[in-house]
Amino acid sequence: MFKKILIANRGEIASRIIRTCKRLDIPTVAVYSEADQNAPYVELADESYLIGKPRVNESYLNIEKILNVAKEAEVEAIHPGYGLLSENADFARKTEEAGISFIGPKADVIAKMGDKIAARAEMKRAGVPIIPGTENAVSTTEEAKEVAEEFGYPVMIKAAAGGGGIGMQAVYNEEELEKAFEGNSKRAKAFFGNGEMFIEKLIEEPRHIEIQVLADQHGNAVHLFERECSIQRRHQKVVEEAPSPVLSETTRNKMGESALKAVETLGYSNAGTIEFLVDDEENFYFLEMNTRLQVEHPVTEQITGVDLVEQQLKVAAGEKLSIRQNDLLIDGHAIEVRIYAENPNTFYPSPGKLTKMNLPEGPGVRHELAVKGDSQVTPFYDPMIAKLVVHGENRADAIERLAKALDEYEIDGIKCNLAMLKRVINHEKFKQGDTKTSFIENYYLPTLTNQ
Repeated sequence: MFKKILIANRGEIASRIIRTCKRLDIPTVAVYSEADQNAPYVELADESYLIGKPRVNESYLNIEKILNVAKEAEVEAIHPGYGLLSENADFARKTEEAGISFIGPKADVIAKMGDKIAARAEMKRAGVPIIPGTENAVSTTEEAKEVAEEFGYPVMIKAAAGGGGIGMQAVYNEEELEKAFEGNSKRAKAFFGNGEMFIEKLIEEPRHIEIQVLADQHGNAVHLFERECSIQRRHQKVVEEAPSPVLSETTRNKMGESALKAVETLGYSNAGTIEFLVDDEENFYFLEMNTRLQVEHPVTEQITGVDLVEQQLKVAAGEKLSIRQNDLLIDGHAIEVRIYAENPNTFYPSPGKLTKMNLPEGPGVRHELAVKGDSQVTPFYDPMIAKLVVHGENRADAIERLAKALDEYEIDGIKCNLAMLKRVINHEKFKQGDTKTSFIENYYLPTLTNQ
């Protein structure tokens, strides 16, 4: 096992990684910007280094600064967390070239799966079902029109190098396509440095279900079942649960097998997630692969008892997986909600001074915190301030426990989405398991217009 690691991230995921390292007696090094000097993870780490001003390109995205700290602190490995540099192939490559282990897959795999066109081609080669769509990137509106005519409207346009819903939009006719293609291409160019797009046939009102995988460097791999992440706003997840409330055992096994085919084809190692869209008949189609730990990984940990960060560390250190597929069982039900500093009516970030934060406690309740009760929530980073995770004997028990915990949660000083989350998880459709990607649009937004 590594003697010391650096966490190239911030917020709740940095604290999460540090906790596992403390349990394993691995010293940790944190990096922080001027805006994060009082963040909980900075105090929690054994060593902490200031790396720059608040803006991410001057701190958390500055590869040279992070690697300089890693060398100065004499770490053996870097954990990238999620977001920021976690899926940056150049960072992974330069880390390895510096003689430091990157806790994640190899750089070439990250690059391949970060390109949606290349990822589709790899999944097709692996025999994983893919949505009908373009084989190559589309760079002009005229090309986009031709493709849309071929597949028939509605279609989904996506940034070829994108993620997090950026550069992604459903379009239903040619007029919409012209405006959407140009706007999203510009946005993708600004965010990812690549304005190329690709186009898929739109699967209307699907579920978003993903499979967690773990693979070592010796050809061993397992899947840890599914997470349903269908409740989203702005194409970003806000409620996740495991297992899915609707998947049959047959479909669960088929999706797990498809995910493992993808792992084998890629020669993948470490933790990763294969994301699928699933229709009403339980047909499933590859959406994308995340070559990192996911925000929602705690729900998988709660139902399997597996510490995914610990497994990442062991795999990166060259150990063989000690887990076998037949050893894994689903224990109960877990739900995670993301608590954001945002206006619950518009979903826009709402930074400010957090003056009070009282957390619910009790059996089956877990917190992942990015802030303290007297923190300043800055406009520089993702506005997620915490995750609340509950575990119950079954889904109904988990929902009841979550509802109680949300009622006991107290946040003052800033706007947040607690009221929205309460409304979602107390909705009858949610309780029935009707959790498609259209949930917010169909059941939450209409209630706002009637207020």
